[in-house]
Amino acid sequence: MVAVSAPQNTGHVRHFLTLNDLSKDELNSIIDRAIEMKKELHEGRSQPLLERKVMGMIFEKSSTRTRVSFETGMAQLGGHALFLSPRDTQLGRGEPIEDSARVLSRMVDIVMIRTFGHDKIERFAEYSQVPVINALTDDYHPCQLLADIQTFVELRGSMEGKIVAWVGDGNNMCNSYINAAALCGFELRIACPKGFEPAEHLLQANRDCVTLCATPQEAVAGAHLVVTDTWASMGQEEEKNERERAFADYQVNAELMSHAAADALFMHCLPAYRGKEVSAELLDAPDSAVWQEAENRLHAQKALVEFLLTQ
Repeated sequence: MVAVSAPQNTGHVRHFLTLNDLSKDELNSIIDRAIEMKKELHEGRSQPLLERKVMGMIFEKSSTRTRVSFETGMAQLGGHALFLSPRDTQLGRGEPIEDSARVLSRMVDIVMIRTFGHDKIERFAEYSQVPVINALTDDYHPCQLLADIQTFVELRGSMEGKIVAWVGDGNNMCNSYINAAALCGFELRIACPKGFEPAEHLLQANRDCVTLCATPQEAVAGAHLVVTDTWASMGQEEEKNERERAFADYQVNAELMSHAAADALFMHCLPAYRGKEVSAELLDAPDSAVWQEAENRLHAQKALVEFLLTQ
């Protein structure tokens, strides 16, 4: 096996691989900017702030919201986005990640990656001369958290001091909510079936603001925000039947929401499976913020890209 040489990039490049790549002040600044950009767009005042900038979008996992939001965002900012799939590039033919990073980062201004193992995006970022954004890995989904935080701030104000309940799989979204709890100063209660808990090292590192609960009702009691996700994520299709049995008592519905605060919001990163992790009625109920949450992927990511390219 040929040894890979050390990274050539010695300059200071900001990446966004998890929420922990931001300080609390930086996170708040990005959320404020996202809200401002959204208002400017709706009022017809948006500006091509990133004219002639190019984003390389690497997709090893398919997506609807991620692709559309990043492509649309770059177009609205005056830039351009290139869609790169393993089927169309050397990435799917065994080229080392380090080499792909070296080459792509000499041609584009910023890279977005949606992949499986988190180690892949870490290796790519290590060898990249331009900012790298984690658009989802098996371990974290920080871009979705930006949209979720923006949505809560728009509808209810600061998340500091609030109670957030996570109900369902201790997956990449759950891991990112753990990071968010520490950054935003909210209490996170997690209800997962046995064997589906989030990463132990994250629980230990954040035990002052994160609690594992025995039941969904315990997690949701008095919560200001209730969040869930699909029971079987991409790559877990073979486990679907087993997971549906394990999660049968973890559906978020009107009865479960009745244990939350009177003005509690419900969020889901989508796609949602009505009648599985969320009831059909709740998804379209007044306390559901999922459609605003989905739209905010566009605005939050525009603010993130602007932040990374102006450091």
